[in-house]
Amino acid sequence: MTDQKPADAIVPDTKDWTWVLERRCPECDFEAGAVAGAAIPALVRGFAARWAEVLVRPDVARRPAPAVWSPLEYACHVRDMSRVFGARAELMLAQDEPTFESWDQDAAAIEARYGEQDPATVAA
Repeated sequence: MTDQKPADAIVPDTKDWTWVLERRCPECDFEAGAVAGAAIPALVRGFAARWAEVLVRPDVARRPAPAVWSPLEYACHVRDMSRVFGARAELMLAQDEPTFESWDQDAAAIEARYGEQDPATVAA
């Protein structure tokens, strides 16, 4: 394990993340394409409970490797992705042909200093 690096040390990700709809994630083992829509609410509640457990660990801000986010950084990312997709869902309900601004996860991580956030606040 390595100590937390400054947030600006995050290496930008250039992957096309649409592949997650077709394949299992090698990092977290989640298979989004296999999830039925009706199962999503229960999954979200279950994941929220698991994040609450992770965010109280004393090493939550420690990166397992310099280029791999810490659990705290991943939790911040999940929180912010939930907000982004929630706003997009609201636009889809309100507009016939909504357009979505590009969201740069790495810029968000740097600007919000994911690795320095308070785990209790992130868990709330």
